Amino acid sequence: MTTKPVKGPQSYFPSIEKTYGRPVEDWFKIIRSAPVKQHMEIVNWLKSEHGLGHGHANALVAYLRDQDAK
Repeated sequence: MTTKPVKGPQSYFPSIEKTYGRPVEDWFKIIRSAPVKQHMEIVNWLKSEHGLGHGHANALVAYLRDQDAK
């Protein structure tokens, strides 16, 4: 039995958890508490206030917004 490779924003999750030492669920809580609400504003806030790289911040925000839209 083969597993399908994870694609999209979720493919970043293992690296995010390893790099920043927090589960992605913690980052989702942080994003929900952000003082800004637009996608790129949140990405920039995560980068400046929490030291995330652009790709990691963007993946977290994109995934959470997609999930919230469902």
